[in-house]
Amino acid sequence: MISLRAMPVRFRILGVLIALSFINYLLRNNISVAIPSIREEFGFTSTEIGWILGSFNISYTLLQIPGGVFGEVYGHRRALALIAVTWGVLTFLTGLAPSLMAASATGAMVSLIVARFLMGIANAPIFPITTGAIARWFPTGGWAFPNSLTSTGLTLGQAAIGPVVTLLIIQFGWRASFYALAPLGFLVGAWWYWYGRDRPSDHRAITPEEVALINKDRDPAATEPPPPGSWREVLTRRDVLLLGASYFCSNVVFYIFSQWLFIYLVEERGFSLLESGFLYVLPFATGALMTAIGGFTCDRLCHRYGGGWGCRLPAMIASALVAVFLLLGLKAVDPYMAVVLLSLCFGFQQFTEGPFASAATYLGGPHASTAYGVINTGANLAGLLAPVIGLMIDRAGWVATLAGGSLFALVSAGLWLFIRIDGEKR
Repeated sequence: MISLRAMPVRFRILGVLIALSFINYLLRNNISVAIPSIREEFGFTSTEIGWILGSFNISYTLLQIPGGVFGEVYGHRRALALIAVTWGVLTFLTGLAPSLMAASATGAMVSLIVARFLMGIANAPIFPITTGAIARWFPTGGWAFPNSLTSTGLTLGQAAIGPVVTLLIIQFGWRASFYALAPLGFLVGAWWYWYGRDRPSDHRAITPEEVALINKDRDPAATEPPPPGSWREVLTRRDVLLLGASYFCSNVVFYIFSQWLFIYLVEERGFSLLESGFLYVLPFATGALMTAIGGFTCDRLCHRYGGGWGCRLPAMIASALVAVFLLLGLKAVDPYMAVVLLSLCFGFQQFTEGPFASAATYLGGPHASTAYGVINTGANLAGLLAPVIGLMIDRAGWVATLAGGSLFALVSAGLWLFIRIDGEKR
C-alpha cells in the first residue's frame, strides 16, 4: 500500500482541488434534479424554468474574468476557501428562499432567480483559479491531465446529483435536499485553506527536488508574482478570444446535459423520477472517465508534437464525435439505447476539457487564471441560452431543440484550425 506521504505534494494538492470541483458541482447543479419537483409545486413553464436556470449563468459568465483576476490578486489559497464557504451558505438559502416568498408562484420564482444569480457570482472564480493553481503546481506541458482530473471531479459531482438528490427529495422533499448538502461547502473550503498554498515553495512538505521538477523548462519570471495590472494584456489576445469562441460552441452541448438532461429523461423519454435519477449517472460517469483520458492524451501529444497540435488534434476529433452521438441519441427509438448514445456524446464533450485548459495555460503564461477566465466567459455565454432553449422546447419540442447542439460542436472543432499555440506561425 502506497503511503500518502510518499505521494508528491503536487498530487496531494490536486486531490484537494478535485474534491473542490466535486463539491462545487454537487452544490451548484443540484437544482437541475429538483426542477421537476419545483415545477410540480409552482406550475412553472419550461420558459420560466429557463429563466431560473439562466440567472445563474448570467452572473457566472460575467464574472469569469474578474474571478480569474481575483485569484491572481487575492491568492489561490484564500480565494478558493472563501468562495467554497459561500457555496454552502447559498445552497442553504436556495432551499429556504421560496418558503419566505411562497405566497405566489411569482414570488417563489423571483426568490429562486435571486438565489441562483448569487450562486453564479460565488461559482465564477473556481475554474480560472484552479487552472492558475495547476499552472504553478505542475511542470510545463503537463497541465492537461491535472486539469482534466479536476473536470473529472466536477463530472462525478454532476453524476452524484442524480441518485443523491433524488433520494433526498423522495425521502424529505426538495427543500431538505439543499439543506442536507449545504455543509459540504464549509468542509471543503476549510480543507483547502488548511492544506493549499499559492506557490509550491511555500508548502512545508515539499522537497527541493519536487520544486526543481515543477520549475524545469519554466521561465523564471513565471515563478514570481507578475507585475500589477499586467493581466490586462491577455484580454485582447486573438488566440485567447478564438479559443473562447470554440469553448462557447462546445459548452452549448455541456449545458444541454447539465441543465436539461434530467428533465428530458422524465418528460420526453418517460422514465420515472427514481429511474431517471440513476440513469442520469451514466452520461456523467462516462464523462468523468473520458475527461481523464482526454487530458492524458493531450499531454502525451503535447510532449510529442508541441502545444499546438497536442491540444488541437484531440479537441477537434472529439468535437466531431460529439455531433454524431448527439444526433444518434436523440433519434434512437429505444430509450435505454438513447441514454447510452447520449452518454458517449457527453463523454467526448468532456474529452475536450484537458485540451481547452492546457491551451489556455500555454496562451496565458503567468496569467493562466485570467486567460482561463476569458475562455470560460466564452464557454458560459452558452448558459445564457437557457431561456431560449426553454422557449424552443415549449414551441418546437425536445428533439428539434437539442439537435442544434451538433452544429455547435462542429463549429467548435473548426475554430481550432485558426488558433495558434506555443509559438506556432500563422
